[in-house]
This record gives sequence, C-alpha cells and structure tokens, in this order.
Amino acid sequence: MNKKLFVISGSSGVGKGTVLKGFLERNPEFMLSISCTTRSPRPGEVDGVNYFFISKKEFQYCIDNNKFLEWAEFAGNFYGTKKKYINQCLEDGKDIILEIETNGAMQVKKQMPEAVLIFICPPSYETLENRLRGRHTEDEDTIQKRLDEVKKELKAAENFDYRIVNDDLETAITTLESVIKGEMEKC
Repeated sequence: MNKKLFVISGSSGVGKGTVLKGFLERNPEFMLSISCTTRSPRPGEVDGVNYFFISKKEFQYCIDNNKFLEWAEFAGNFYGTKKKYINQCLEDGKDIILEIETNGAMQVKKQMPEAVLIFICPPSYETLENRLRGRHTEDEDTIQKRLDEVKKELKAAENFDYRIVNDDLETAITTLESVIKGEMEKC
C-alpha cells in the first residue's frame, strides 16, 4: 500500500498545531515531519524533535542545491523541509504529516502533486488576531506582519484539497480524522 504525505497548513494562531496534536495522540501510526529552521529555539523546543535548527549558511547550501521540498523566509528566518527526509519516511512505510505555512504547501503540491493539502481555518479574522496576541511570544511588529500574511493565506485556502474550520477543537480533530481516513481508503 502506498504511503501518503499530508500537508496541514493555516495561518499563525489558527490552532493547527493543537488540532494536529490531538489527531496524532489518537493516531500514533502517523509521523509528524520535522522541518529545518534558522531561527533560535523557543523555550522547551528541542533540536531534531520540534525542528532541525541549522545555520543560514547551511540553509542557503540546501536552497542552492535543490535539497528542499519547500522553503520560505519569514520575519528574517528561514524554514524548509528536506526532500530526502520526506522521501525516506515514505520509503520506510510511514504516512507522514507536514505542518507548514501556505506558500510552502503550494511548493509541495508542485513537486509532489499526490500530497493531500488540508487548510485549518479560523472561525473569524478577529478570533485569529486575539489568539496571536494571546500567545505573548512575539513583539507587535511581528504580530502585525503575521496578520498581514493571514489575509493572503485565507485567500490561498481555496487552492487546498480540504478546509477545516477550527471553531471547536474536538470537531476540528474529528473532521481531520475523517478527511485523512477518506484519503487513506483511496490508496
């Protein structure tokens, strides 16, 4: 049976990580992909668990040598997913979930059209803004940049295979399970 790559995306603060965590707790057979980043680890983040923390020089080498399935720059930092990592996981017989930003999801779809793209939507723009501010992890300038990006991402959501509104966490997790189960049955 072929293994699949599922790409979960959504605007910052939409709760995609929380929805995904709930899904993975119930479905431990799925593997969460680990992306590379040039940003410094946040408190509690571990290299090789949350991200692969790499230098800008190493990241640039990977860009120059077409080593990424997708990559992006945001707020002065780079984020990306190595092709070799994803292909190895699929070859090892693992269904893998990649949690990335919207532009990265579109890059994945170009290189791997068989990937299934799922966008987690906020109940409203105002709710999303409140969630971002409530995290207290970024300064006002960074929050404003994220909010500007949100508007673009919400428009891009129409290019995804599925859209799930995260208004109620339990419902969002159950819907994600249904979407992924339906896709798995197509294999």
